[in-house]
Amino acid sequence: MSTASVSTHILDTSIGRPAQGVPVSLSARGSAEWTALGTSATDADGRCKDLPALPAGTKHVRLRFETEEYLSAHRDEAAFFPEVTVTFAVMPGEHYHVPLLLNPFGYSVYRGS
Repeated sequence: MSTASVSTHILDTSIGRPAQGVPVSLSARGSAEWTALGTSATDADGRCKDLPALPAGTKHVRLRFETEEYLSAHRDEAAFFPEVTVTFAVMPGEHYHVPLLLNPFGYSVYRGS
């Protein structure tokens, strides 16, 4: 049975454009502890195209978006959300695209396609 896979992108809804240069880390958990799998950063299209594969037996995935530097660079004050962490369950063989819609004082995520 194949493992699950994950992709993501960030859209800055306050300017209607992709959020470029946001560091993203990926962790996975089977039945024990969280394991850090790797990091990436969003490209000019707001996408992370090089997230590592999930190991067999992964049940939960955590994406951590380091939003502080990005948000602070686009405003005159400190970021209200210095990071956004999204944790979700996965099933083997499924692909999970998890977009982050970000603005200075709010965010939302969903399972995309």
